[in-house]
Amino acid sequence: MTARMPVLFLGHGSPMNAIEDNAWRRGWADIAGRLSRPKAVLCVSAHWETSGAAAVSAAAHPETIHDFGGFPQALFDVRYPAPGDPVLAARVGDLLAPDPVVQDPARGLDHGVWSVLLPMYPDADVPIVQLSLDRARPNAWHYEAGRRLAALRDEGVLIVASGDIVHNLRDVDFRTGATPDWAPRFNDTAKRLIETGDHGPLIDWRALGPDAAAAINSAEHYLPLLYALGAAETGEPVSFFNDDVFAGISMTSVQWG
Repeated sequence: MTARMPVLFLGHGSPMNAIEDNAWRRGWADIAGRLSRPKAVLCVSAHWETSGAAAVSAAAHPETIHDFGGFPQALFDVRYPAPGDPVLAARVGDLLAPDPVVQDPARGLDHGVWSVLLPMYPDADVPIVQLSLDRARPNAWHYEAGRRLAALRDEGVLIVASGDIVHNLRDVDFRTGATPDWAPRFNDTAKRLIETGDHGPLIDWRALGPDAAAAINSAEHYLPLLYALGAAETGEPVSFFNDDVFAGISMTSVQWG
Protein backbone atom coordinates (compact mmCIF):
# COMPACT_ATOMS: atom_id res chain seq x y z
CA MET A 1 0.00 0.00 0.00
CA THR A 2 1.35 3.43 -0.95
CA ALA A 3 2.11 5.63 2.05
CA ARG A 4 0.37 8.99 2.12
CA MET A 5 2.79 11.72 1.15
CA PRO A 6 3.04 15.00 3.05
CA VAL A 7 2.58 18.46 1.53
CA LEU A 8 5.40 21.00 1.44
CA PHE A 9 5.51 24.75 1.04
CA LEU A 10 9.09 25.86 0.40
CA GLY A 11 10.28 29.44 0.71
CA HIS A 12 12.72 29.45 -2.19
CA GLY A 13 14.28 32.92 -2.13
CA SER A 14 17.17 33.52 -4.53
CA PRO A 15 17.99 30.99 -7.27
CA MET A 16 21.58 31.10 -5.94
CA ASN A 17 20.37 28.84 -3.13
CA ALA A 18 20.52 26.02 -5.66
CA ILE A 19 24.31 26.14 -5.76
CA GLU A 20 25.39 27.86 -2.54
CA ASP A 21 26.10 25.84 0.59
CA ASN A 22 23.81 27.50 3.11
CA ALA A 23 21.39 26.52 5.86
CA TRP A 24 18.30 26.83 3.64
CA ARG A 25 19.70 24.48 1.01
CA ARG A 26 20.69 22.03 3.73
CA GLY A 27 17.17 22.33 5.17
CA TRP A 28 15.62 21.25 1.87
CA ALA A 29 18.04 18.32 1.59
CA ASP A 30 17.34 17.30 5.18
CA ILE A 31 13.56 17.30 4.74
CA ALA A 32 13.84 15.12 1.62
CA GLY A 33 16.02 12.67 3.54
CA ARG A 34 13.31 12.26 6.17
CA LEU A 35 10.43 11.69 3.73
CA SER A 36 9.40 8.54 1.93
CA ARG A 37 10.68 8.61 -1.61
CA PRO A 38 7.88 9.93 -3.86
CA LYS A 39 6.83 8.33 -7.11
CA ALA A 40 6.69 11.84 -8.57
CA VAL A 41 6.53 15.49 -7.58
CA LEU A 42 3.83 17.98 -8.52
CA CYS A 43 5.24 21.48 -8.07
CA VAL A 44 3.35 24.77 -8.08
CA SER A 45 5.90 27.55 -8.51
CA ALA A 46 5.67 31.33 -8.33
CA HIS A 47 7.40 31.58 -11.69
CA TRP A 48 4.88 30.17 -14.13
CA GLU A 49 1.84 32.41 -14.54
CA THR A 50 -0.93 31.91 -17.07
CA SER A 51 -4.24 33.68 -17.58
CA GLY A 52 -7.59 32.07 -18.39
CA ALA A 53 -6.56 28.46 -17.85
CA ALA A 54 -4.11 26.53 -15.72
CA ALA A 55 -1.41 24.59 -17.54
CA VAL A 56 0.78 21.62 -16.70
CA SER A 57 4.17 20.60 -18.03
CA ALA A 58 3.48 17.49 -20.08
CA ALA A 59 6.97 16.97 -21.53
CA ALA A 60 8.62 13.61 -21.03
CA HIS A 61 11.98 15.38 -20.67
CA PRO A 62 11.43 18.97 -19.50
CA GLU A 63 14.27 21.41 -20.03
CA THR A 64 15.87 23.51 -17.30
CA ILE A 65 14.63 27.10 -17.60
CA HIS A 66 16.95 29.91 -16.48
CA ASP A 67 14.33 32.60 -16.00
CA PHE A 68 16.48 35.30 -14.41
CA GLY A 69 19.34 37.67 -15.13
CA GLY A 70 22.34 39.19 -13.45
CA PHE A 71 23.61 36.03 -11.76
CA PRO A 72 26.96 34.24 -12.13
CA GLN A 73 27.51 31.96 -15.11
CA ALA A 74 27.68 28.98 -12.75
CA LEU A 75 23.97 29.33 -12.12
CA PHE A 76 23.17 29.44 -15.84
CA ASP A 77 25.25 26.30 -16.28
CA VAL A 78 22.98 24.31 -13.94
CA ARG A 79 20.95 21.59 -15.61
CA TYR A 80 18.37 19.54 -13.75
CA PRO A 81 17.45 16.71 -16.14
CA ALA A 82 14.66 15.13 -14.10
CA PRO A 83 12.10 13.28 -16.21
CA GLY A 84 8.60 14.56 -16.69
CA ASP A 85 5.46 12.49 -16.23
CA PRO A 86 2.82 13.01 -18.94
CA VAL A 87 0.51 10.51 -17.21
CA LEU A 88 0.61 12.56 -14.01
CA ALA A 89 0.06 15.73 -16.03
CA ALA A 90 -3.09 14.21 -17.48
CA ARG A 91 -4.18 13.12 -13.98
CA VAL A 92 -3.84 16.71 -12.76
CA GLY A 93 -6.11 17.77 -15.62
CA ASP A 94 -8.67 15.16 -14.60
CA LEU A 95 -8.63 16.26 -10.95
CA LEU A 96 -9.13 19.92 -11.85
CA ALA A 97 -11.91 19.23 -14.36
CA PRO A 98 -14.26 20.68 -15.46
CA ASP A 99 -11.93 23.68 -15.26
CA PRO A 100 -9.63 23.61 -18.30
CA VAL A 101 -6.01 22.58 -17.90
CA VAL A 102 -3.67 22.98 -20.87
CA GLN A 103 -1.28 20.08 -21.40
CA ASP A 104 1.91 21.88 -22.43
CA PRO A 105 4.41 19.52 -24.09
CA ALA A 106 7.09 22.22 -24.42
CA ARG A 107 7.17 23.69 -20.93
CA GLY A 108 10.33 23.11 -18.90
CA LEU A 109 11.01 23.56 -15.19
CA ASP A 110 11.62 27.09 -13.90
CA HIS A 111 13.97 28.01 -11.07
CA GLY A 112 11.16 27.94 -8.52
CA VAL A 113 11.09 24.21 -9.18
CA TRP A 114 14.68 23.11 -9.77
CA SER A 115 16.34 25.41 -7.25
CA VAL A 116 14.61 23.53 -4.41
CA LEU A 117 14.38 20.06 -5.95
CA LEU A 118 18.07 19.95 -6.90
CA PRO A 119 19.13 19.92 -3.22
CA MET A 120 16.29 17.54 -2.36
CA TYR A 121 16.81 15.01 -5.15
CA PRO A 122 20.29 15.69 -6.54
CA ASP A 123 20.24 12.62 -8.80
CA ALA A 124 17.33 14.16 -10.76
CA ASP A 125 15.63 10.77 -10.84
CA VAL A 126 12.19 11.69 -9.49
CA PRO A 127 9.65 12.62 -12.20
CA ILE A 128 8.38 16.18 -11.98
CA VAL A 129 5.26 17.92 -13.26
CA GLN A 130 4.76 21.66 -12.86
CA LEU A 131 1.37 23.37 -12.55
CA SER A 132 0.97 27.02 -13.50
CA LEU A 133 -0.76 29.79 -11.55
CA ASP A 134 -3.86 30.92 -13.44
CA ARG A 135 -3.84 34.58 -12.43
CA ALA A 136 -7.34 35.08 -13.80
CA ARG A 137 -8.70 33.00 -10.92
CA PRO A 138 -9.66 34.34 -7.48
CA ASN A 139 -7.73 33.30 -4.38
CA ALA A 140 -10.39 30.79 -3.34
CA TRP A 141 -9.98 28.93 -6.62
CA HIS A 142 -6.28 28.28 -5.94
CA TYR A 143 -7.14 26.94 -2.49
CA GLU A 144 -9.89 24.72 -3.89
CA ALA A 145 -7.52 23.47 -6.59
CA GLY A 146 -5.22 22.32 -3.80
CA ARG A 147 -8.11 20.45 -2.23
CA ARG A 148 -8.85 18.68 -5.49
CA LEU A 149 -5.21 17.78 -5.99
CA ALA A 150 -4.91 16.32 -2.48
CA ALA A 151 -5.93 12.91 -3.84
CA LEU A 152 -2.44 12.68 -5.36
CA ARG A 153 -0.99 12.36 -1.86
CA ASP A 154 -2.43 8.84 -1.66
CA GLU A 155 -0.92 8.00 -5.06
CA GLY A 156 2.69 8.55 -4.01
CA VAL A 157 2.94 12.10 -5.33
CA LEU A 158 4.68 14.76 -3.26
CA ILE A 159 2.94 18.12 -3.64
CA VAL A 160 5.48 20.95 -3.40
CA ALA A 161 4.43 24.59 -3.44
CA SER A 162 7.38 26.91 -4.06
CA GLY A 163 7.22 30.62 -3.32
CA ASP A 164 7.66 32.93 -0.33
CA ILE A 165 5.16 33.93 2.36
CA VAL A 166 6.79 37.37 2.34
CA HIS A 167 8.13 38.61 -1.00
CA ASN A 168 8.46 42.32 -1.67
CA LEU A 169 11.75 43.60 -3.02
CA ARG A 170 10.31 46.93 -4.14
CA ASP A 171 9.87 48.39 -0.67
CA VAL A 172 13.22 47.39 0.79
CA ASP A 173 16.25 49.63 1.22
CA PHE A 174 19.08 47.47 -0.05
CA ARG A 175 21.64 50.14 0.83
CA THR A 176 21.17 49.25 4.49
CA GLY A 177 19.84 45.71 4.11
CA ALA A 178 17.40 46.41 6.93
CA THR A 179 14.37 44.18 7.39
CA PRO A 180 11.19 46.29 7.49
CA ASP A 181 8.93 45.71 10.48
CA TRP A 182 6.05 44.44 8.35
CA ALA A 183 8.04 41.46 7.04
CA PRO A 184 8.47 39.46 10.28
CA ARG A 185 5.10 40.68 11.57
CA PHE A 186 3.20 39.26 8.63
CA ASN A 187 5.31 36.10 8.61
CA ASP A 188 4.39 35.52 12.25
CA THR A 189 0.71 36.18 11.49
CA ALA A 190 0.75 33.68 8.64
CA LYS A 191 2.52 31.05 10.75
CA ARG A 192 -0.05 31.43 13.53
CA LEU A 193 -2.93 30.98 11.08
CA ILE A 194 -1.23 28.01 9.43
CA GLU A 195 -0.54 26.35 12.77
CA THR A 196 -4.13 26.76 13.97
CA GLY A 197 -5.61 25.66 10.63
CA ASP A 198 -7.41 28.99 10.21
CA HIS A 199 -7.19 29.16 6.43
CA GLY A 200 -9.94 31.69 5.73
CA PRO A 201 -7.86 34.80 6.51
CA LEU A 202 -4.96 33.39 4.52
CA ILE A 203 -7.21 32.96 1.49
CA ASP A 204 -8.71 36.44 1.80
CA TRP A 205 -5.35 37.92 2.76
CA ARG A 206 -6.21 41.51 1.84
CA ALA A 207 -8.42 41.64 4.94
CA LEU A 208 -5.31 41.09 7.07
CA GLY A 209 -4.37 44.73 6.58
CA PRO A 210 -1.31 46.74 5.58
CA ASP A 211 1.28 44.18 6.70
CA ALA A 212 -0.23 41.66 4.29
CA ALA A 213 -0.44 44.23 1.50
CA ALA A 214 3.25 45.02 1.89
CA ALA A 215 4.42 41.42 2.37
CA ILE A 216 2.41 39.83 -0.42
CA ASN A 217 2.63 42.68 -2.90
CA SER A 218 2.18 41.19 -6.41
CA ALA A 219 1.09 37.83 -4.90
CA GLU A 220 2.73 35.38 -7.31
CA HIS A 221 5.06 34.15 -4.55
CA TYR A 222 2.20 33.87 -2.06
CA LEU A 223 -0.37 32.03 -4.19
CA PRO A 224 1.49 28.68 -4.12
CA LEU A 225 0.86 28.63 -0.36
CA LEU A 226 -2.89 28.42 -1.03
CA TYR A 227 -2.43 25.16 -2.96
CA ALA A 228 -0.49 23.66 -0.06
CA LEU A 229 -3.12 24.82 2.44
CA GLY A 230 -5.86 23.29 0.30
CA ALA A 231 -4.03 19.98 -0.05
CA ALA A 232 -3.44 19.75 3.70
CA GLU A 233 -5.88 17.76 5.80
CA THR A 234 -7.65 19.38 8.74
CA GLY A 235 -5.89 18.56 11.99
CA GLU A 236 -2.80 16.88 10.55
CA PRO A 237 0.59 17.78 12.03
CA VAL A 238 2.23 20.95 10.77
CA SER A 239 5.84 22.01 11.29
CA PHE A 240 8.10 24.84 10.14
CA PHE A 241 11.72 24.84 9.00
CA ASN A 242 14.12 27.31 7.32
CA ASP A 243 12.24 29.85 9.40
CA ASP A 244 14.12 33.02 8.46
CA VAL A 245 12.95 36.49 7.42
CA PHE A 246 15.37 39.06 6.01
CA ALA A 247 14.89 42.23 3.99
CA GLY A 248 11.64 41.61 2.06
CA ILE A 249 11.88 37.82 1.87
CA SER A 250 10.66 34.97 4.06
CA MET A 251 12.39 31.62 3.66
CA THR A 252 9.89 30.02 6.06
CA SER A 253 8.93 26.56 4.86
CA VAL A 254 6.11 24.31 6.03
CA GLN A 255 5.41 20.58 6.16
CA TRP A 256 1.95 19.12 6.67
CA GLY A 257 1.67 15.42 7.47
